[in-house]
Amino acid sequence: MNEIDEIYQDAEEYRDHLATVDKKGKRVWLYPKKPSGWFYSARNLASVVMLALLFGMPFIKVNGEPLLLFNILERKFIIFSIVFTPQDLHLFALAMVTFMVFIVLFTVVFGRLFCGWVCPQTIFMEMVFRKIEYWIDGDASQQRKLAAAPWTSGKIIKRASKYAIFYTIALLIANTFLSYIIGVEAVEKIATDPIGQHLGGFMAMLIFAGIFFFVFAYMREQVCVVVCPYGRLQSVLLVPDSIVVHYDYVRGEPRGRIQKMPLAVGHLPLADQQPIANSQSPAANPGDCIDCKLCVQVCPTGIDIRNGTQLECVNCTACMDACDGVMEKVNRPKGLIRYDSDKGIREGKRKIFTARVWAYSAVLAVLIAVQVFLFATRSEVETVILRTPGQLFQRVDDTHLSNLYNYEVINKTGKDIDGIEFRLRPGDGRIKLVGEHATNVPKQGLLKGVFFVEMPENQLDGRKTKIFIEVWSKGKKVDEATTNFLGPVK
Repeated sequence: MNEIDEIYQDAEEYRDHLATVDKKGKRVWLYPKKPSGWFYSARNLASVVMLALLFGMPFIKVNGEPLLLFNILERKFIIFSIVFTPQDLHLFALAMVTFMVFIVLFTVVFGRLFCGWVCPQTIFMEMVFRKIEYWIDGDASQQRKLAAAPWTSGKIIKRASKYAIFYTIALLIANTFLSYIIGVEAVEKIATDPIGQHLGGFMAMLIFAGIFFFVFAYMREQVCVVVCPYGRLQSVLLVPDSIVVHYDYVRGEPRGRIQKMPLAVGHLPLADQQPIANSQSPAANPGDCIDCKLCVQVCPTGIDIRNGTQLECVNCTACMDACDGVMEKVNRPKGLIRYDSDKGIREGKRKIFTARVWAYSAVLAVLIAVQVFLFATRSEVETVILRTPGQLFQRVDDTHLSNLYNYEVINKTGKDIDGIEFRLRPGDGRIKLVGEHATNVPKQGLLKGVFFVEMPENQLDGRKTKIFIEVWSKGKKVDEATTNFLGPVK
């Protein structure tokens, strides 16, 4: 191994361990410094909007139905007031494939931008729970002192107050989470009725609240670093043209203390590659990075962004705000840490629409087109007609044979459908309903029954003849089902 290889091996040493785990495998608790700046203010605004949507959508109803509902227990799903049934599973499958392709495309272009601005884990952790922690425990240095301090009455009061607020918010999140599953009315009943009447729902609420409390009080950044698979997905999807939070090593290296002066021309690192981590090499003409380490101190996952793109980075922009503040103080241009691509920093050229992006975009466009077509052609009523198993044909008279069928009419809409009747096509056959039969299908409900289909024997094609049964409601055709009529072998 030559000298250059050894240098680069040392530069990549940070990838061999996590910032939140020491050499003995013990958790290193992070105390990030409170960020401030333009991007932090923008994230605050975005968080307010996202939190308002998250907590408000369960209460929004259209035509008496919630805007979003994912009732796995009753297999009832409502997305933007459109009711989906188990018969629409293919739409869900295609939607999941479309979503995954979108995630791939978005990551190729913008990296982990979603994590820093939209992800509920980041929003709750950094914009809710972390702010409460700053309010009660103080900034990073005060938090460290409090953690190391003995258990005095003041420390007990602070810890109890913080965790009580944490659990209250976790309980609110759990109620909201359940509202998306069973509906806000059901959650209200669980909260107001005697516990014995909704013991299962009450236990589910406590379990979810405990999980959320554990995540935000203990797991914290470990969810993003260890649990979330998106960081690993990012590591295989990012390309040199991807726009991520990046340190400008061309302008910033070599690091060192500088005086307030006009911008100096930075030196390129070896072979125009990533900078050597924690370089302290003296130089007559240092780069713009003064090695203040504020970008590390504000990072919620404990990484040094100057080492390069890392899977732990959630693109929260805290390091960008911290570095911009320092650059202002030393009379240097902002943007030493900024949204940019590796190629943009190395070559000064930024290209978003690469061949890979165009390919993913084409696949995504096709999937969206198919999804839109399926949604547009999706019927509000679905009819399932199956010949009763184990039953052979019966001879009605000298000219007609009959088969027995079970039918189900599924109403996917939010209103009742009245006057259901069946019509056979071709019209020479007859349909005879068995027993008392209803003609009303309740909203998001089901109509079941049995009927005989009688067909002239001379119109049968042989053992199996395909027939069409139309479903009508108040003079309007709402659906059509296809089935086979069993007859004698010719």
